[in-house]
Amino acid sequence: MPKTAIVTGASGGIGREIAVKLGCEGYSVAVLYGKSEDKAQKTVELLEKSGAKARAYACDVRKSEQVKNTVAAVIADFGTPYLLVNNAGISEQKLFTDITDEDWNNMLAVHLSGAFYMTRAVLPWMLHEKNGRIINIASMWGETGGSCEVHYSAAKAGLIGMTRALAKELAPSGITVNAVSPGAIATDMMRALGEETCRLVEEEIPVGRLGTPADVANAVAFLAKDESAYITGQVLSVNGGMVI
Repeated sequence: MPKTAIVTGASGGIGREIAVKLGCEGYSVAVLYGKSEDKAQKTVELLEKSGAKARAYACDVRKSEQVKNTVAAVIADFGTPYLLVNNAGISEQKLFTDITDEDWNNMLAVHLSGAFYMTRAVLPWMLHEKNGRIINIASMWGETGGSCEVHYSAAKAGLIGMTRALAKELAPSGITVNAVSPGAIATDMMRALGEETCRLVEEEIPVGRLGTPADVANAVAFLAKDESAYITGQVLSVNGGMVI
């Protein structure tokens, strides 16, 4: 019977690539999305074309009760989740003095509280099985800090701290917790910064190119494998050598 994976923010970009990669690895995939139903259904179609079972679920990860209900629906459809990928995220560039209360609270709610709510909802099931994988999508800015992205950097740094602490707590139960930390990845979010900015960033990357969503998805798939059972509490950086 296929293992079940839950991927948040899976309607496009990195999340879609992760979901499709996991489908190719034999998982049944719950495709969670916030607003883009059409894009989420496109992800489901791609998964079904690869032969994987998949279904889209609307879920605002900022809302605890909605997360709880969504996870219950996934379990009813696919059974106990083996893998949770906390990928849902937003980005925003602002001077620190321009960050509003709403900006700050929303950034932490999506990245940090969302991962907390999702993990809390799936954990009892994983604990019952004494098996599971939790993979959080962090960022190189959570490791180093990014100018004009203080709230984003703080949220991702918090996610890394949560990863390390929870890994220690869950290791005796056979559950691993790791983070994948992307650098500059060629997504719509990155391209929105403009061609010139992308070119300048590319020049700073030792391998000489922007990363791709597939680069991140491959890292997630590696950490989800049975062969990675002895790896926990780690931050796997996928940044082309930009941060070492």
